Amino acid sequence: MIDQMAGTSFDDRRRMERMDAIELRAHQLARLNRLVEQILPDNAFYAERLGEFRWPLESLEELSKLPYTFKEDLLAAGAQSPFARNLTWPMQRYVRYHQTSGTRGRPLVVLDTADDWAWWLECWQYILDAAEITPGDRVFMAFSFGPFVGFWSAFDAAVRRGSLVMPGGGMSTSARLEAMRAARATVVFCTPSYALHMAEVGAARQIDVAGLDVRLLVLAGEPGGSLPAVRQRIESAWQARVLDHAGASEVGPWGYADRAQRGLHVLESEFIAEFISHDTGAPAREGELSELVLTNLGRIGSPVIRYRTGDLVRPFWQHGEENRFVLLAGGVVGRTDDMIVVRGVNVFPSAVEQIVRSFPEVLEYRMIVSRAEEMDVLTVDVEDKLGRPERIADELQLRLGLKVEVRSVPIGSLPRFEGKGARSEDRR
Repeated sequence: MIDQMAGTSFDDRRRMERMDAIELRAHQLARLNRLVEQILPDNAFYAERLGEFRWPLESLEELSKLPYTFKEDLLAAGAQSPFARNLTWPMQRYVRYHQTSGTRGRPLVVLDTADDWAWWLECWQYILDAAEITPGDRVFMAFSFGPFVGFWSAFDAAVRRGSLVMPGGGMSTSARLEAMRAARATVVFCTPSYALHMAEVGAARQIDVAGLDVRLLVLAGEPGGSLPAVRQRIESAWQARVLDHAGASEVGPWGYADRAQRGLHVLESEFIAEFISHDTGAPAREGELSELVLTNLGRIGSPVIRYRTGDLVRPFWQHGEENRFVLLAGGVVGRTDDMIVVRGVNVFPSAVEQIVRSFPEVLEYRMIVSRAEEMDVLTVDVEDKLGRPERIADELQLRLGLKVEVRSVPIGSLPRFEGKGARSEDRR
């Protein structure tokens, strides 16, 4: 087994991608058993959930007997603690702090040890390989450097690779474009919406993004990078290649685009992927719409076992590529719930309602998702007896990690509902 913390070579990673099914499953089983051996009994969350099972497992078929992990399970730590419940070690072992957008109360805080973070960077090497990023590249990170994990791990992974890496936090779009032009950036990391927005702003400011030195955009945070129409529009505007990527704060950087741009490969050397049929709840067949379930294999400090991601995908094991990892055609094609994605941030209508309803002066509300200059915008209309929407906007930004426009509307102007209310409008 490869020492994950020592890092792998390019040839090691290619060998992993080309393992046959039998070799891959043996690798995953060994990693899973080693993970459980390392986290038990210190990890109280999984000690309680896995204590009745016999370890080590003798085959991956036994994995299906273990309970699923839901995001709600990680959140149920009590109102006084924002930290995910699946921490293995005492707090002093952790060195990285990130948080998700909250589905209830305050956002879920996800922590990593130094070894966990090294694992994140190792996973990212597969993505950087697919992007053909080299030490000679100049990489611009066009995102906000807040607590949302975003491209933080990508930043450190590109540094580890030896590229010149430029942070773009705290800059306007125009300033970012000027910085890319001045530094002759060759690679840009951003969301699909922001890639289009930068092209729009560039056109208005006489900065032709197609004339920059950018040869590649690595996209994440939204499904657009795997949607042909969106990808083609970005590639046409920038005259650069697009590479899609998928990950989650609770899980890790689990997916990257295939060479033929048909979808995303799951990084199966570092994650066990299961697929639950969206229609039947049984293990999904080839190409069937299903929910992605992931187990990470190298994040000892914050493991997730059989994590229900809520992502809807179509898995293909017989796809004919040299990279034999399962292929998700079209990437993430939807969600099992009613989540919306605004500028790379996951937003649940239930989370918005939880926050807005915490203000007793608000009688009714409506949330609207629209598009302005290729950027998604979330607006919340409120019937606020105090007429002070700014305090609600501040709380939404604090708890969602997203700037939201909140507008006061006349009392009684919004619809009322006898049954379940339709308070969310998508005008994109």
